[in-house]
Amino acid sequence: MKKKVKVRITNHGVEGFFTRAREHARKLDRGETLASEVTVSFESTADLMKVLSPQRICVLRTAKQGAVSVSSLAGALHRDTRAVSRDVDLLEKMGLLRTRYHANPGHGRLRIVEPLAAQYQLVATV
Repeated sequence: MKKKVKVRITNHGVEGFFTRAREHARKLDRGETLASEVTVSFESTADLMKVLSPQRICVLRTAKQGAVSVSSLAGALHRDTRAVSRDVDLLEKMGLLRTRYHANPGHGRLRIVEPLAAQYQLVATV
């Protein structure tokens, strides 16, 4: 498993991207090292809220505790496995989770959900 980094989720859009890029460039010019961090930035608060529904935040929280199969995750959340699988698909597409497959003899393969980060930080400006 890769080293877990901090994931920052913002709604700062393109302007936030360029602001962070300038800050990183200044730090590198001074010879400073950059912290291992991934930033997922949404264009608007509405876009952020579409992706980070209360149910998906629960998926992130539960998955953050360690690798777990989608079916176990659904059971822990008392939700339908297909609905949790769709949530995992979206969160993985957005770069907030990762999945892998594990052989399950006699039953095919298990989809394992792993947290991308040791810490998720939500920074939203309204």
